[in-house]
Amino acid sequence: MGPGLPYWSGTWPLVLMTLAIAASAWKPYISLGLTAVLLGAQLLYVIPPMYSNHWAIYLGSFIALAFILWTAGNRTRLIASGANLVFAAFMTFMMISWRYAYGVGWFLPLYAGDRLALQHYGWQLFATLLLIAAGCASVGIALWFYEERGSLSLARNLAQASLRETEIELVVEQERTRIARDLHDVLAHSLAVIAAQADGTRYLSQDQPKAVLDALENIAASARHALVDAQRVIEGVRDDGLVAPQPRLTDVGPLIERMRQGSLKVQHSESGTPVELGAGQQLAVFRIVQECLTNALKHGGRGTAVRLHLDWSGPGLTLHVASELPSSASIGGSDDGGAAERVGRGIPGMRERAHLAGGWLTSGPDGEQFRVTVFIPYGSHAASRSAEEAAEQEAAEKGAGPAGNVAEGTALTEAAPTAPALTAAAPPSGHELEGAGRG
Repeated sequence: MGPGLPYWSGTWPLVLMTLAIAASAWKPYISLGLTAVLLGAQLLYVIPPMYSNHWAIYLGSFIALAFILWTAGNRTRLIASGANLVFAAFMTFMMISWRYAYGVGWFLPLYAGDRLALQHYGWQLFATLLLIAAGCASVGIALWFYEERGSLSLARNLAQASLRETEIELVVEQERTRIARDLHDVLAHSLAVIAAQADGTRYLSQDQPKAVLDALENIAASARHALVDAQRVIEGVRDDGLVAPQPRLTDVGPLIERMRQGSLKVQHSESGTPVELGAGQQLAVFRIVQECLTNALKHGGRGTAVRLHLDWSGPGLTLHVASELPSSASIGGSDDGGAAERVGRGIPGMRERAHLAGGWLTSGPDGEQFRVTVFIPYGSHAASRSAEEAAEQEAAEKGAGPAGNVAEGTALTEAAPTAPALTAAAPPSGHELEGAGRG
């Protein structure tokens, strides 16, 4: 170094190459810039050229390349590789040219100028520098592949562990679903038969004492309520047991307020004196109202006007829901037999809930509105008497007499296993029977 490091001609090249290596993994473009600054300053004679005792400082650029290929992204790797190719060409020129390092003591001097010297020695030195650069780059790429393999191995192990857990959960869930489906089928069949048998016996035993008729009515109503409650319990089973308590009729008000906050214009009204419904019937009413409001918001958008009316004045709760129907809307089909443009479970699911609650549901476009009408019977004695009177009137009109009544009850009983929902839905008047058939 002669007089010392501060006065040594290789001090600045050493500092710049050291900084280039230090910044390579942190700021790769700054690292490349430092190498470019060194070569540019030497071309302009700002920094002395490399001499024979410190030309190897140039190799710091290739060491920085190894760190860049190890830690940087693909785009940066390509830029760094291209930049070092250019750097190697400039290094070759300055190490051979008589204007700079003049062969750095390796090559015999040629007095015909740089062109002849580069033709004789340039390819040898350039190939040597590229070989050193390729060795450093190979180390960087090998380190990158090693880390990538470790990351992939860890990700694969985590994926396999997650897959095993998911398979176990899937098997358990499938078994639970199968058990729940089998249990639901057994209960639905049995309870529907009980309800049908009780109703048929009550219609055929008009001359029995009032206590017997009331007992039969209570059996039918309890069977329907148990059917809905069983379905609610089966659907509510989760990994940690039962979910939160199911909604009731008192939750309809908060539901309407939430939907109003979602920019629905809901008009809520009631008429008559409210009657206490079973837990399953209350859940059915809440879910039907929830589905109607959700459909109105989904198909009509924000600002859709919805009218909701609960009529308690008849033998059961009658629910009317009407919402604006955009010209481009298609809401799951209607009860007129038209094919639905969109496959969904909205209206079929509401109809099933209404049937399981002992009632019926009709839906479809009505002018510029989409209307849903639901009837849920109370199961009271007054409703029973109305049903008996309707049955007597039909028997008298047909002239069937007692034999016709027996045939009617037998047909009702036989239809129960195959169509429990329709059997359970027994509106108390002829008009309501027709509505039930449409639902």
